[in-house]
Amino acid sequence: MKLNGFPLKSALAASYVVAAMTSFGAVSAHADSTVTILHTNDFHSRVEPISKYDSPCSAEDNAEGKCFGGYARLVTAVAEARSRNPDALLFDGGDQFQGSLFYTYYKGKVAAEIMNTMQYDGMTVGNHEFDDGPEVLREFIENVNFPVVMSNADVSKEPALANKIMKSTVVKKGGHTFGIIGLTPEDTGELASPGKNVSFSDPVAAVQGEVDELTAQGINKIIVLSHSGYAVDKRVAGMTTGVDVIIGGHTNTFLSNISDRAVGPYPTMVGDTAIVQAYAYGKYIGELSVTFNDAGEVVSASGEPITIDGEVSEQEDIVARVAELAKPLDEIRNKVVASSAAVIEGNRAVCRIQECEMGNLVADAMLDRVKDQGVTIAIMNSGGLRSSIDAGDVTMGEVLTVLPFQNTLSTFDISGADVIAALENGVSQVEEVKGRFPQVAGLKFKWDPSVAPNEGRVTEVMVDMGGEYKAIDPAATYSVVSNNYVRGGGDGYKMFATNAQNAYDFGPNMEDVLAEYLAANAPYAPKVEGRISQ
Repeated sequence: MKLNGFPLKSALAASYVVAAMTSFGAVSAHADSTVTILHTNDFHSRVEPISKYDSPCSAEDNAEGKCFGGYARLVTAVAEARSRNPDALLFDGGDQFQGSLFYTYYKGKVAAEIMNTMQYDGMTVGNHEFDDGPEVLREFIENVNFPVVMSNADVSKEPALANKIMKSTVVKKGGHTFGIIGLTPEDTGELASPGKNVSFSDPVAAVQGEVDELTAQGINKIIVLSHSGYAVDKRVAGMTTGVDVIIGGHTNTFLSNISDRAVGPYPTMVGDTAIVQAYAYGKYIGELSVTFNDAGEVVSASGEPITIDGEVSEQEDIVARVAELAKPLDEIRNKVVASSAAVIEGNRAVCRIQECEMGNLVADAMLDRVKDQGVTIAIMNSGGLRSSIDAGDVTMGEVLTVLPFQNTLSTFDISGADVIAALENGVSQVEEVKGRFPQVAGLKFKWDPSVAPNEGRVTEVMVDMGGEYKAIDPAATYSVVSNNYVRGGGDGYKMFATNAQNAYDFGPNMEDVLAEYLAANAPYAPKVEGRISQ
């Protein structure tokens, strides 16, 4: 096994150096205790191995050791980590749901099976755990053998979840007692479908309230499982007292001490709080070693994500189980629907901050489907784009990995002023790499990141009027296509929910629209052409 490209022994030696660098001072040896925390986040139903582009990986490439992750490798990696540290804790930072046909077909049942097999010790709720409403989440919680925690949400008025999710809990392992607190995005109501009975609150106050309760019980080792993103995690660490470790998620942040692709160090220290996250899709498992003194204070924290690449063997009985689970899916996903002349870039780190190839493709496909209805503008949220597509044959499985949410096309009429407001919303959270960033067709726009969010970042909007781009008229009415999630106000597009006229939210499924457009334009040539600029 390699640790982020390094032989395991070398990587562990590197982590010892990090431990020395992050030590906070000498404490009497007999008072120290060291624990290992393994962690995952944003698995997104990647039950089978994935390519370097986070898209499905062929059996041939997998046999050649070119693939990453997958249920069968994760089981092996966790077992090997536990052989080094038998009392290691295993936690998840949320978003097990959504992202492949395994979720579309089985909902949360396969995620529950995988997590029970790997013997997780706890998990927080990601926004995608709410994609199919509270009932599917409840079924998942009832099927897992570990606690699911979420401190900053009130589920007491939701019958499906009341008394099912704890704000915090206590986990005992290896002679140690840990307080475990959960966090979910404060804007989950905009990101998913929790329903009107679930409300969300500020993470700082929620965490501090649970820390105070746990410490009052004499528990002095506190771990937060947070699906709130790297920036929020740093804010929580800086504005609370008593939090020792934050296991992150939501922003798919890669932290490392030895990779030049890392967003920050592993762990990122804010005061005495160690923050970790392990990218996404089962490509890595975080392995953090934390030493506490007798007062529960962090003396040192070190580690490095383990790369789950082709050198990690697949456990044979799990391979067989995955093949069994895949049988109902194969006929659908193995069908070749088109071809691409090159890789179509759909990486979230690109598409959520700028024009990208996948965004242009999907927006063009949407607009092409309804242009004969007089629709002239397409706006697609980048959060709905979940993967890249490799060059060569394109299967329906790949299309479904890009667009896994079973959204439908929505058409509506709206004022130019509201189109501008929509784009303003779209660029309002670029710094946080949020999914509301708009990919467009039928218009071009410029925006200025130096302007405060929602204070006029969008400086120019030009609409395609029969092949000629003209400045948008705020008073005019335009026909727009998006998806039913965005049209309903998702990702902050509330103006579409409140001001749209003649709305029709029941068009064809997005994945079918994309597959048909790719087929009609095969081999598809990816493009970026200045639709969005600064």
